[in-house]
Amino acid sequence: MASPNWRASQSREDPSHGEASSDSELHNQLEVVFSPDSNHRRKSSLACGDHPKLARCHDQFDRNTACFVHSLLSGEWTGPETLEDIEESRSPTGENQSAISEINFPEDQHMSVVDFAANRKPEERAPSIVQSRHLTKRQLSDMAWNVRKLSKKLGSIKLKLTVRTVFLVTKAHDESLVTLTREVTQWLLSKDRDTQYTVYVEKRLEAHPTFDAAGLIQEEPSAEGRLKYWDNQLAQEYPQMFDFVITLGGDGTVLYTSWLFQRIVPPVLSFSLGSLGFLTKFDFDNYQKTLTSAFRDGVIVSLRLRFECTIMRSKTREQDQGAKRDLVEELIGEESEDTLTHTPDRVFEILNDVVLDRGPNPTMSSIELFGDDEHFTTVLADGVVVATPTGSTAYNLAAGGSLSHPENPIILVTAICAHTLSFRPIILPDTIVLRMGVPYDARTSSWASFDGRERIELRPGDYVTVSASRYPFANVLPHGRRSEDWVHSISKTLNWNSRQRQKGFR
Repeated sequence: MASPNWRASQSREDPSHGEASSDSELHNQLEVVFSPDSNHRRKSSLACGDHPKLARCHDQFDRNTACFVHSLLSGEWTGPETLEDIEESRSPTGENQSAISEINFPEDQHMSVVDFAANRKPEERAPSIVQSRHLTKRQLSDMAWNVRKLSKKLGSIKLKLTVRTVFLVTKAHDESLVTLTREVTQWLLSKDRDTQYTVYVEKRLEAHPTFDAAGLIQEEPSAEGRLKYWDNQLAQEYPQMFDFVITLGGDGTVLYTSWLFQRIVPPVLSFSLGSLGFLTKFDFDNYQKTLTSAFRDGVIVSLRLRFECTIMRSKTREQDQGAKRDLVEELIGEESEDTLTHTPDRVFEILNDVVLDRGPNPTMSSIELFGDDEHFTTVLADGVVVATPTGSTAYNLAAGGSLSHPENPIILVTAICAHTLSFRPIILPDTIVLRMGVPYDARTSSWASFDGRERIELRPGDYVTVSASRYPFANVLPHGRRSEDWVHSISKTLNWNSRQRQKGFR
C-alpha cells in the first residue's frame, strides 16, 4: 500500500520534494500516475479528474494521514535508531510536536511509530483517498497484500496509544443506554484520570434530560470545555480529530460507527450491550478496568476488511439514440476512443455487505456479474449479496453463503433465491474488482443497499463496483483471544453445530 508507484501525491511539506507543490502540480501528478493507458482500467469505469463529484477524492495530504493505524498503512514504520532523523527532516525548525506511539513487541522487542496526526488541525478536513477502481490490478493487489501484512503484524503486538480525544457512540434510539453513556462520559471527564480527555458524544444528547449535560458539568467543573458533541458531518469530514472510539451497544452500533467514518477509522473498542456479539468483545461491567488498561498498557488491533463500493451511472450519449446498448460489451468488450459510457455517482465504505436485489418489483432481478475483465455470469434471482468476511455471518449466512473467519482476505458472493438449481455461493480473492450491473434489456430496475443503510435504485445500464478498501476497520480485541474468539462467537450466537451427543455403545 505504501508503493510510490501509485501514491496519489506527496505531502506539501515533504522536505525530499523541495518547496511546497502547487495544486496544479499535484493534479498533474495524479494525471501521470493514473493515466487512462494503465492496464485493466476501462473508460466505462473512469471519470475525468475534474468531475465535481470526484474533486474531493484527490488526496493532497496522503502522507499525513489522520489515524495512526493508517499512518502505518501508508508506510510510516520507523525504527528507533532513525526516529530522531525523521523528526528533524519532518520539521527543520525543530518545532515538530508529533506524538510517539509505542508498539510493544513480545520477547522484549520494541518499535516506535511517529503519529503525524498529532499535528492535525481540527479545522482541516480529513485527507481524501484515490478510489480503488482507479487502480490497476497490480496496484490493487499490492494494496490488499500490504493491509494483510500489517494486520498480521498488529495481531502479535500491543499498541500503546496517545489518547486525548475520545469519540463515544451509543446504540441509536435506545433510551435505556443514555444513563450508561452519561456514566462513561462522567468517568472519562473526571479530574482523577491521568489524562484530561476531551469526550465527544452524540449531538442529540446535549439537550437530553436524562443525560443532563449541564448537571454533568456542574458535578465536574474541570470538564468545562472538554465535553463536546458530534454529528454525522463532523465524523465524516473531520475524523482526524479523534484518537479513540468507544461504542455502547451491539453489532449494529459497530456497523453504524463504520458508516460514520467513511474513510479513516480510529481504533474502535466495543462494549457488549446488544443482542449479538460478533464485533462487541468487551463486557460493560468492567468498562473502567478495560479502558484504564487500554489507555495505559495498549491494545490489540484487528484490521477488518472493508469494501469500497462505487455506483456507476450509465451515461446517455447522442450517438446512442435509438441504438441497442450492451452492458457486457461496454464493460469488457473492445473500447473505442469516444466519450465515457458511465460516470460515478456515489462512493461508500462498507464493513458487512452490499446487496443488489429486486426491491419493490414483483419480478426477479437480472444482474450481470463481472470480475476484473471477465464476465462471470448473468444472475436471475431475487438478488445478490457481496459480503466481507465480517459480514459472512449476516445476510450472506441467511442466503445460504459460507461462514468465513474475519481474517480471510476474500470476497463472498451469494445469490438470493436464485432461479436455477446450479448456482452455488462463490469465494473470490480480495484482489478482484467485482462489478454487478443491471443489463440494458432488464425488465425492471434493481436496488442496492450498503450495510443495510442506503437504498439506491439502479436503472438499466447502471452498475456497482466492489473492491477492497484502502481503509480497513480497526477493531480492538481482548488480549489473548484473537484466534479462538470468532469460533466462540458463532458457537454462542448461532449455536453452530450444536446437537445432542450420540450415545456410545455399551
